[in-house]
Amino acid sequence: MRKTTRILSLLFFAGISGFLVAQQSPALKPFSEMQSLNDGWEPLEFPKIDQLSRYELTTEDGQQVVRATTDGGASGLIARVRLEPTDSLILQWRWKVSNVFENGNAREKSGDDYPARIYVAFEFQPEKAGFFERAKRKAVEVLFGESLPGNALNYIWANTLPRGEIVPNPYTDKTMMIAVNSGSERVGEWVTVERDIMADYREAFGEEPPPVVGIAIMSDSDNTGEKATAWYGDIRLNPRP
Repeated sequence: MRKTTRILSLLFFAGISGFLVAQQSPALKPFSEMQSLNDGWEPLEFPKIDQLSRYELTTEDGQQVVRATTDGGASGLIARVRLEPTDSLILQWRWKVSNVFENGNAREKSGDDYPARIYVAFEFQPEKAGFFERAKRKAVEVLFGESLPGNALNYIWANTLPRGEIVPNPYTDKTMMIAVNSGSERVGEWVTVERDIMADYREAFGEEPPPVVGIAIMSDSDNTGEKATAWYGDIRLNPRP
């Protein structure tokens, strides 16, 4: 069993928050500049999910992007970062999807799948956690010398959740789902999204955000069993000028 999988088995966060806080870099490597998928990003896999989504560098509309294909499985790509909270921190990206999931539903565990999502993980705040959560996290650190993140924002291309709505992940309220696109109206088109993740964190969790420690992309369909392809363009994370 891989080290990452063993750690995730100890502390379960909605099946999608398998970030380990380690060897962070200050910036995201643009997909358009990558020589391989391991160039600044790395695989994100989960326990008890054997069927993985497929990620590959490809050229789409004259630009190098990451193409993700999911068919009843789940996995992602993650980048370690370390960005201190500021008044504003802008996450900008563009993406395109082949379809939305007929049975997708951000409010139900059975529908917690998305053709495209971007996951922003924040540093764990032990002073705001209960005793048992702190104890489990401490066990991870002692055993593996690594730590797990805390709260997270999940930007999704939803099926029926209205655009702009924020709801808790059906598995855990430590992850808040934000519908930045919804429905099939713009399927097959490139869509550019820009979000102030500091403002989104304050709205979603009602408190000031801690540092950002990880960014991930994921196309998953392990709950619905459906199929989709997504294309992810460059993701940029910078303070507002």
